[in-house]
Amino acid sequence: MFAFALVWPWIGLGAAGLLLILLCTNVLRSDRSMTRWGDMAWLTWAGTFVYLVHQFEEHGIDATGHAYAFRGFLCAGVGFADPNACPVPFSFITTVNVAAVWLAGPLSALLAARWPVIGLSFFAIPSINLFAHAGPAVMSGHYNPGLLTALALFLPLCLIIFAAALSRYGLGVRAILVTLFAGVALHIVLMTSLMAFIDGRIGLETLLLLQVVNPFLSAIIVVLLAGRSGSTRRTGL
Repeated sequence: MFAFALVWPWIGLGAAGLLLILLCTNVLRSDRSMTRWGDMAWLTWAGTFVYLVHQFEEHGIDATGHAYAFRGFLCAGVGFADPNACPVPFSFITTVNVAAVWLAGPLSALLAARWPVIGLSFFAIPSINLFAHAGPAVMSGHYNPGLLTALALFLPLCLIIFAAALSRYGLGVRAILVTLFAGVALHIVLMTSLMAFIDGRIGLETLLLLQVVNPFLSAIIVVLLAGRSGSTRRTGL
């Protein structure tokens, strides 16, 4: 598991390269009568692609050339300045990222053609993760691992997906707000469960299980609270 914890970002980068090639074709489009920038399925695949790239900046090589740098940033955030003394498990970081992107991303994209609100729900993660990087950067005045791709990729793509949800799929402002709420809830569960593990209140198995379930609970929140199936497309995006 420890070896995979160091290798998976590179595997993800390779998958991102393959996904980029497919995104440039019509294979991942659900409706060729519309622009791909208004196609919820294609946009969700694009969201998976940009998140794979983002994961590499966090856990592969960051913009300053440091390897696996995000763990040190996370450890400092929970009170451990020395990553070597930090109790955050490598398996925790691996499980969070594999469940939220490698599993939830493709599944959301596959379901988005029939249920666009599920495609929208995937963006609960990057929309809030953007603030998780930008906020500390503004407060500290320093770069953190993942900041570059959060600003350059997450920000524009989230704006595009929200515009598509509103104008083409008619999901409404409520669906956008619920998506943001779900993203906040996901990050709260992630951090509170990690702190419970560090404090000895839960074991490693429970911690990892929560990270597997967490992104799917986020999707359920969006589907249940958005109030619409989003199956009707609108023209004009």
